[in-house]
Amino acid sequence: MKNTATGQSRQVDQRELLARQGLRLPAVTLKHLRSAGIYCQPSISIEHQHLAKRYVIRGVESGGAVAELGAYSSFVDERGAALSWLQRVDSIGVNGVHGIVVAPAFVRVQMLRIERTYDLLITRHCLPISANHQRPRLESSILFYGRRGSLEMELWGKDAAFRGAVCPVFYSRSGETFNLPHEFQTAAARLTAAVACTGCRHCHLLEPKPIDVDSANDVSATAQQTPPERVDIGAV
Repeated sequence: MKNTATGQSRQVDQRELLARQGLRLPAVTLKHLRSAGIYCQPSISIEHQHLAKRYVIRGVESGGAVAELGAYSSFVDERGAALSWLQRVDSIGVNGVHGIVVAPAFVRVQMLRIERTYDLLITRHCLPISANHQRPRLESSILFYGRRGSLEMELWGKDAAFRGAVCPVFYSRSGETFNLPHEFQTAAARLTAAVACTGCRHCHLLEPKPIDVDSANDVSATAQQTPPERVDIGAV
């Protein structure tokens, strides 16, 4: 009985670690990712906004692919819709950091591809309200964990036209289809495209901040009302 309880406790701890830190990759996989120049950072952190006097969660969209393998991590909201980036990150290198997001809560989507085999982890992260403005404890939970999913297409090559429209099929241990939550199917398809995007330089899930139409109209009206600066040609 004691051994059973210990085993269950260990399994719970492993799931909590998986939910918090993301996919636990073996050393040989990490070595191949480093050798291929693929940098994927699934870790998240709690940050304090001093002006707003609140805590938020910070995440980094990162990753990319080469022909043989790919890894990518990004974020959507709790309904599976795209989030706006805080900032987009441009760099000389490829398959690295692409954007940064901060939000009170979000869902992390992380995928690893080795040839035509895929692992997918979807986790929810939020900050419960804490008393006396103390630093809150990050709550993380697993929404979907699929291992060794299959997709018999070369999205990094001859089947690149299907990127963003397909995603792997996952099975339970008994051979039954392990369905993705409906609200995250679009995010999973975009993530599948990301782990096949060789030499990736752009965001696949985070999007630009929406433009405030009223503010844009005000700026345009001001520009139209301001007369152009007079230039004295004879003085040039």
